[in-house]
Amino acid sequence: MTGLFIAFVVLSYLIGSIPTAVWVGKAFYNKDVRDFGSGNAGATNTFRVLGVKAGIPVLIIDVIKGWLCAYVLARQLHPSFLSNPAVNTQIAFGVAAILGHIYPVFASFRGGKGVATALGIIIALHPEASLSCFGVFIIVLLISRIVSVSSMLAAISFPLFVAFVFPESYNSLVIFSIVMSVLIVATHTKNIQRLLKGEEKKIF
Repeated sequence: MTGLFIAFVVLSYLIGSIPTAVWVGKAFYNKDVRDFGSGNAGATNTFRVLGVKAGIPVLIIDVIKGWLCAYVLARQLHPSFLSNPAVNTQIAFGVAAILGHIYPVFASFRGGKGVATALGIIIALHPEASLSCFGVFIIVLLISRIVSVSSMLAAISFPLFVAFVFPESYNSLVIFSIVMSVLIVATHTKNIQRLLKGEEKKIF
């Protein structure tokens, strides 16, 4: 079991490392999205640089990457998720996938911010909280029209939903939600700097 667990952690990292935005940009548009816009290999920058036709599949695949690791792979070790070991396994595979997305071995360790992949993971871990976070994202986006602000506030809301709105959650899930929200905010450092300068772009 230990050997299989380690193998799945490595596999989760490799799945997370699939640089969807980079490969789509190079294959269909002859562009590396990291050379344009925000410089990130994520869905938001793909929408900005390549447009909706490229952004939608990149977004969907990046979400699936996280869900695949935290749900499908975890199911191979724990047919039922109603236990602490099962939740801990989901978290371990999810963390590996996020690290892969942010530091992809297939793209010189220059990836995205991990928001879409994180969404896939929390869908697998806690569907109710994920839906609530998505609601926060949409509401903030409609008000601010700034994707980075919407993403950070949605990430920050995740531990609040898990700890207070859905208090039946496992302690390890609460800890993970806090760590993940901090990690996602940390990956938005440049966006925060642009926000403070009033230079962050809005969508229309």
